[in-house]
Amino acid sequence: MGLFDFFKKKNDVAKEMKELEAIHKAGLHTVDDIRDEILQKTAVHCMMLKLTDTKPGLLDSKVGGIGYVPHDGQIPQDSEGKELQLLAQIDCTKITLEDFPHQGLLQFWILNNDVYGLDFEDNTRQNTFRVLYYKDVDRTVTEDKVRGKMHSDTSDDDCYFPVFDCYGLAFSAETDTISVCDCHFDSRITKLVQKYYPDEAEDLLDDPTDFEDEDKNGFGHKIGGYPGFTQWDPRSEDDSHEVLLFQLDSEFGDGEDKILWGDAGICNFFINRENLRRCDFSDVIYNWDCC
Repeated sequence: MGLFDFFKKKNDVAKEMKELEAIHKAGLHTVDDIRDEILQKTAVHCMMLKLTDTKPGLLDSKVGGIGYVPHDGQIPQDSEGKELQLLAQIDCTKITLEDFPHQGLLQFWILNNDVYGLDFEDNTRQNTFRVLYYKDVDRTVTEDKVRGKMHSDTSDDDCYFPVFDCYGLAFSAETDTISVCDCHFDSRITKLVQKYYPDEAEDLLDDPTDFEDEDKNGFGHKIGGYPGFTQWDPRSEDDSHEVLLFQLDSEFGDGEDKILWGDAGICNFFINRENLRRCDFSDVIYNWDCC
């Protein structure tokens, strides 16, 4: 670099700094200036989940495997009498989130077919999927006892089930900010910018998706927080199922495929907050999608 180039670059930097200073003095901001601040105002608590290689017991949190069934209970079935399979079981004593149950077991069951039990006509109809909650658990129930209740032969359908083995779950309490995948993203960002930056809102909101944090895409295994999708949110903005009850992502690679929703997709369950507080899991959206 010649002496002329050096001073030219130095002058350009100085000019840019003066322009930025003038912008801030005038009370003007860019999306880059305020993105983190606005996103942080959407922060909520969530439980991030990590698969473990430990072999969980009957009453432990798990993905896949054998789920708890009371002595007087049966394996969930669809309307044709075909048994569902356990997708995941959550020991609720591990959940620290407000509004969620803090005792008992929360279970997610799906039909082992080529669409993983998804009902394309009604994603809340609990026929080929089921969400069950047991507040009180009978610890005298054994895994052999539950196995004895199974009567469906699913060996021909094993290739369909998205979970390839049984895995334990480790929980960590974290915070989550809204992902651009969420159907509420545009309206939430718009309201926040209009509230905190009313003078610049028109320019800042030319495209609300400019506020997307590419590192916060909503993906991962989690309870609560904001969802991720490979396609789009199945909910509308006025949908009452506003809480992400449970999300199970694909996890694969390095010759160790563990979970695959179609072509590396993701699964979500959503519930109304008041129903969640009442531990009423009869009205839940079940959705999965892939590329």
